[in-house]
Amino acid sequence: MMISIVIPVFNEKESIPDLYLEIIENVSSYGKWEIIFIDDGSSDGSKDKIIDIISKDPKVKLISFYRNFGKSAALSEGFKHSIGDIIITMDADLQDDPAEVPNLINKINEGFDLVSGWKKVRHDPWTKTLPSKIFNFVTRILTGVKIHDFNCGLKAYRSSVIKTIEIFGGRHRYIPALAGQKNFSISEIVVNHRARKFGTTKYGGSRLFHGFFDLLTILFLNKYTQHPLHFFGFIGLTTFSFGIIIELIVLYYKFFLSEPFSKHIALLLLGVVLLFIGIQFFSIGLLGEMMARYSQRKEDRVKEIISN
Repeated sequence: MMISIVIPVFNEKESIPDLYLEIIENVSSYGKWEIIFIDDGSSDGSKDKIIDIISKDPKVKLISFYRNFGKSAALSEGFKHSIGDIIITMDADLQDDPAEVPNLINKINEGFDLVSGWKKVRHDPWTKTLPSKIFNFVTRILTGVKIHDFNCGLKAYRSSVIKTIEIFGGRHRYIPALAGQKNFSISEIVVNHRARKFGTTKYGGSRLFHGFFDLLTILFLNKYTQHPLHFFGFIGLTTFSFGIIIELIVLYYKFFLSEPFSKHIALLLLGVVLLFIGIQFFSIGLLGEMMARYSQRKEDRVKEIISN
């Protein structure tokens, strides 16, 4: 069994040496393992620290970005270059405890495809924990994935999971939800969360709002990606129907009450606009169906093939 540990790094120079030593202490017994650091445009010398480790340990790899692209891009690139049967992700700030790695692997070996850490006791200020609780509650309700901590960086995946899902933008927060949409089995374990030892948090208040927009995107894409006409067609049909009703009302005024069109010109124009908008939405839905048909040919649908 090969273990890959994927770690996004952004300005965590002081944490990297200690993190590496703690990881080695907890994975050396597995025999086959690798550590992949992704330097997400650090400017504090983090890259040099990792290069120094690589010079002493060939099992450590570095992927270096031109600039800061964000955690989703870093994880995506790390997944792409990992060769492990089980992939572990963690943050580089030492708040995620590498001693939890064996526990995550043991839970995966129970038959789960993805195991998420749950920071039940957190050592963060309330300005970070309160928005996180709200975010996790809403996400749990809307996605149907029954875990407590979607944001925890400490997770374990089977390789089949990371090969199936795509993450970009801020979608790394919703990897369990994306995996759940693919019917992968998901579990969680309580993990030790430590206070930040070096540096400052990269968490910003705007992340909460961005997270909800990302959640809406995921929910929309999950429901309508394969049949966009169901969404745009419904809006188009509804709008077109209102337009027809308005035009019929105008015709009623004209031919049954003998009132000139000029008296109801605003209503007449509103009906025309609604008819036009309805046709546009319906056309968008048809174009979406054509694009969905093409994308479905490329989608990886097979989870595994079993034969005797």
